[in-house]
Amino acid sequence: MDWIDLLQWPAMTVTLFAAWLVGSKQKRRRELGFWWFVASNILWVGWGWHDQAWALIALQAGLFAMNLRGARKNDTD
Repeated sequence: MDWIDLLQWPAMTVTLFAAWLVGSKQKRRRELGFWWFVASNILWVGWGWHDQAWALIALQAGLFAMNLRGARKNDTD
C-alpha cells in the first residue's frame, strides 16, 4: 500500500470537521469551516489524482468554487 492511499482518511476527517464548523451559529466557525472545506478539496484531489478518480477530481473542483463563494458570502454577514 502506498502512503498516498492513506490520504483518503485525513481527507474524510477534514471534510467532516469542516461540515461541523459550517453548521455552527458562530460566524467565525462558519468562516473557518469553508477554509477547512478548501483544505479537504485539496486532499481529495491529491488522492483522486493518484487513483485516477477523474470524476472525484471534477467534483472537488466544483466544490472548491462553491466553498470559495461560501467563504466570500459569509464575510458579508
